Amino acid sequence: MTQTIARKSLYESDYLLWTQETIAKLKARDFDRVDFENLIEEIEDLGRFCRDELESRLDVLLSHILKRLYVPLVNDYNGWERTIREQRKQIRRRLEKSSSLKNYLAEIFDNIWKEALKEVREDYPQYEFPDLWQFDRDFDTLLNGNFWN
Repeated sequence: MTQTIARKSLYESDYLLWTQETIAKLKARDFDRVDFENLIEEIEDLGRFCRDELESRLDVLLSHILKRLYVPLVNDYNGWERTIREQRKQIRRRLEKSSSLKNYLAEIFDNIWKEALKEVREDYPQYEFPDLWQFDRDFDTLLNGNFWN
């Protein structure tokens, strides 16, 4: 019980030191002294972070594609296109590092589409936006398609 309190205390009081000690214990195969409870929590958080980042980048990508396609503010096109390129690049990088996220991307697409659509409709109520995504949903189209030329 005292070790658990000490480990939690270190985890809560000095996260960096906790990570260094946990790594040292794992490398030394000193599994009896590893704080598995917090280690498991941290690994779960890493997975959530990857999914959250993908959701956020897809949301920005879709909302900027919508703006670029349906909001006729020519002076904003360049900025929207730069944002689209950056989000695509970052999504590609994330998918290269974690290919299992491709399934997650397909899974979340509809919900993220609805959120992005709602947001641009609130920001630009004077313009019409389609209810449904107008293009193929394959990764190549989403991450490389030039929808406005």
